[in-house]
Amino acid sequence: MSLDTSHDHSHVNAPDHPVPDPGLHEEERYTDADERAGARAYRQVVGILAAIPVLAIAFVVAYFAIPIDATLHIFGATMKANHLLLGLTLGLGVLAIGVALIHWSRTIMGDEEVVEYRHSAASPADSREEAAEKWAIGVEQSGIGRRKLLGTGLAGGVGIMLVPAVVLLADMGPWPTAEERKKTIEKTIWAPGVPIVNDVNQVPLRASDIAVGQLINAQPATLFELHGAEFQTEKAKSSLIVVRMELNSIRIPTSRQDWHVDGILAYSKICTHVGCPISLWEQQTHHLLCPCHQSTFDLGNSGVVVFGPAARSLPQLPITTDAQGYLIARSDFTVPVGPSYFERNSENDFKEGDD
Repeated sequence: MSLDTSHDHSHVNAPDHPVPDPGLHEEERYTDADERAGARAYRQVVGILAAIPVLAIAFVVAYFAIPIDATLHIFGATMKANHLLLGLTLGLGVLAIGVALIHWSRTIMGDEEVVEYRHSAASPADSREEAAEKWAIGVEQSGIGRRKLLGTGLAGGVGIMLVPAVVLLADMGPWPTAEERKKTIEKTIWAPGVPIVNDVNQVPLRASDIAVGQLINAQPATLFELHGAEFQTEKAKSSLIVVRMELNSIRIPTSRQDWHVDGILAYSKICTHVGCPISLWEQQTHHLLCPCHQSTFDLGNSGVVVFGPAARSLPQLPITTDAQGYLIARSDFTVPVGPSYFERNSENDFKEGDD
């Protein structure tokens, strides 16, 4: 390997070079040509580096000095002051390190360009011919050409070994027939009269206690009668979000007029894209954002997708109240929850314009 920094490249015009003279055009960098520009770039890099310890100290101060319940009101949105300042100081500190290093490398570090010549990646023609000859000799010595059953037997022997693999794979679980899917992944433990409880403390949700704009993570009360793998399986399908919105600010289709309680609606917490749990709630827009791939659902319009890769509306659970005013389910979900899959029937999924 050789390095060439001269301007004489007449030798690269030889036929064995596919690109005629790639060229080495040396141009003086502006920070090298202008001493004041170089000094300015130097000061900029040092200034950015100096900001990093300031941001680190600000992070520590914000962590200890700002109360955890302090809030800021910005552009109509309410944010936790502690979280906002911690994110800004830490994020800007990391960004400053990257910006300083890039600016340093582009304006101050050495700027010498070189050309490095390499041989062709292909093997020489005589080597390829020799390999082909050896392959032909090997085939001839194997006897496959004269004894046809050798090749047939080898192919059959190797092919039949796929059968044990197929048998083992096929026996890993139940076949996903339509009937099997209806009994398993397309069914949850929600049923008529099942109480809706808080996911954290298992307290039943009273409709009158839920404020407008509030979002609550919920579960069926019957979930907590289960244990082990059965508990985890059912929780993955039955997880719910309950929200309350002003009735005059949302659209309730005719077919879903009895699915809500005075603006309280319940939706599956599982994103219809790849199954991530969702709870990023925008009160003003009634949008629910998935943190994994930014699929966004309009809970004020039957959970339709307004942005992102999700292709199906968020399933809605029909709800009502019992005699004491606590929220209960009217039925199970009317469509399967969770991510899409090939065999799934999407005919009953709610679509924009349905009523």
